[in-house]
Amino acid sequence: MERKDILNALKKLKETSPKRNFKQSIDLIIAMKGLDLKKPEHQVDVFSEMHYPRGKKIKVCALVSNEIISKTKEVFDNVVPESEFSKYQDKRIVKKLAREYDFFIAQSNTMPKVASVFGRYLGPKGKMPNPKAGCVITPDTNFKALYEKLQKTIRISVKIAPFFQCLVGKDDMIDEQLAENILTVYNSLVHALPSEENNVKSVYLKMTMSPCVRISKGAPEGEEKKGKVKTETVKNKKTKEKTKAKKTEENKEEKSEE
Repeated sequence: MERKDILNALKKLKETSPKRNFKQSIDLIIAMKGLDLKKPEHQVDVFSEMHYPRGKKIKVCALVSNEIISKTKEVFDNVVPESEFSKYQDKRIVKKLAREYDFFIAQSNTMPKVASVFGRYLGPKGKMPNPKAGCVITPDTNFKALYEKLQKTIRISVKIAPFFQCLVGKDDMIDEQLAENILTVYNSLVHALPSEENNVKSVYLKMTMSPCVRISKGAPEGEEKKGKVKTETVKNKKTKEKTKAKKTEENKEEKSEE
């Protein structure tokens, strides 16, 4: 998929969507084919860091030991110190926490406790602190840089159905920025698929209150010219065959007259 194809689809999406009095979200929707999701090697679970924030604040909660509470409180939206883990034995409190935050980070030395206290609720939502996203930290981690990175990070998970949808930005963003985010997510998913682009069935864009617009792959440069030449060649060939047949018929008539 080329950047120009994405820009064309974005233009069509904005032209066909009625104006609203709020910022509409723009979603990327990818349908896949040729996958047997019962096979682990056909499943996808990767993180993709986009170039630009999506226009939505990503809330991050830190589950840390007492030694770095002050450092993490300066950066993250919420901090749960290890000394207060026992308060989260109540499943209602943990479920509420899991709903409120998009990412959870934890110190590597607290991970066993995090797993035992929060794992049953964060795990099914795909929100357990994950080292692939940089969410398993040490006291030396640059917390500010991590927080900024997570504002642009999404988890791409394809395990149940061959379908993926995510927010890539808002309708007031520059098209080039949206295209960059879309291309980043698309490439991250494609590279994780067993047959890469051969596993992609279709790609769409959608606003909050708009119909879907398909991202159509344009003909490669020179393809139209190539197609035109091919068409003309076929026409010329047919013309030559007709001329030859006509001459053969005339020759037959001349011989019969003799």
